[in-house]
Amino acid sequence: MTSAPIAVIGASGQIAGALVRRARDNGQRLIARGHPAVDLTDIATVGRFIDEVRPCVVVNAAAYTAVDKAESEPQPAFELNAEGPGKLAVICSALGLPLIHISTDYVFDGLATTPYREDATPRPMSAYGASKAAGETAVANACADHIILRTAWVYGLEGNNFVKTMLRLGAERDELGIVADQHGSPTFADDIADAILAISSRIAAGDISRFGTYHFTNAGETTWHAFAEAIFAHARAAGRKTPAILKAITTADYPTPARRPAYSVLDCAKIERTFAIRRPTWQDALGRAMPGILES
Repeated sequence: MTSAPIAVIGASGQIAGALVRRARDNGQRLIARGHPAVDLTDIATVGRFIDEVRPCVVVNAAAYTAVDKAESEPQPAFELNAEGPGKLAVICSALGLPLIHISTDYVFDGLATTPYREDATPRPMSAYGASKAAGETAVANACADHIILRTAWVYGLEGNNFVKTMLRLGAERDELGIVADQHGSPTFADDIADAILAISSRIAAGDISRFGTYHFTNAGETTWHAFAEAIFAHARAAGRKTPAILKAITTADYPTPARRPAYSVLDCAKIERTFAIRRPTWQDALGRAMPGILES
């Protein structure tokens, strides 16, 4: 296997942070750099980073994730989620570098009743989703040696996420209303990182026959309301204050500028079959994540 490092673009996000920690735990060489030193909207900084690191694989973990803000200000979302990855893909193609690009369930409309496969037609319902779908197209068109990895409902030790929000609100309020008619698969960023690192190792070892689009989430599905119940069960066990009442509400009861997919469960059989990647259940993942999140 080559001794060249994995280069990660994006350093402050949940998945980037998990990649840094998990690579360190696994003894894998990885260098992550984020804004402003490496900025996807300033492709010259990206070129300098790749030239300096001389990696075996490039992972794009940078993204514009202000889902609701993108509805009124779509340009920044498209610059970071579509135009930037497209330019990065051009650089990777020219240098013969494989590119792993992280995408999202928001490229789908959420109208399905069975898990979305990789070959399902993207039909985004929001500006954020449209920007991510455009990024997928730009990457695929510019760099043949790519892996687009879609995931969903991400939470981790770094950054802001649903788990941390629930813990904060649960400590402040006696009653919370949580949406119970959106279905998905909560996914621990550490497990996403492990999948990316496993795929990177295969690519670095010369296994270049499996490029394309893949889905990865933790196994199983739930609703935001049931996910919150599980979070608060762990919090109570740790002696934290939780709401006395957790109401189940509908999407219509909690309107947001951007439409959320009602059903965003992803079929992950392809990544399991192709790379022999094990997917822990979302309940198992939450149990492993909570001690670190509660300490943060």
